[in-house]
Amino acid sequence: MNSQLISEWKPQLGRVIDSKVNELIYLGYNEATSERVWQCLLKKVWKKDGAMPLHQIVEDILHLKPHIFMSYMTQLAYQSDDLEGAIAGVLSD
Repeated sequence: MNSQLISEWKPQLGRVIDSKVNELIYLGYNEATSERVWQCLLKKVWKKDGAMPLHQIVEDILHLKPHIFMSYMTQLAYQSDDLEGAIAGVLSD
């Protein structure tokens, strides 16, 4: 099978990612977007931009569990809250 870096496959994966976004929205995760799903996969599933065959990437996208996506979104929320608090603390000093 032909393997490429995960990021090189992204332009060909729009419909697959959109399908996952629609599934997540149907399940009540209204904050799901194509970019958020992609970033979640990069950080939680693949963890690095390694070489993989297209069929494996498609399988990973379609098998992304809602709880993994929600965990990623929760982590983002905590990080942005901490950043806003840190900035506010620095500005008030």
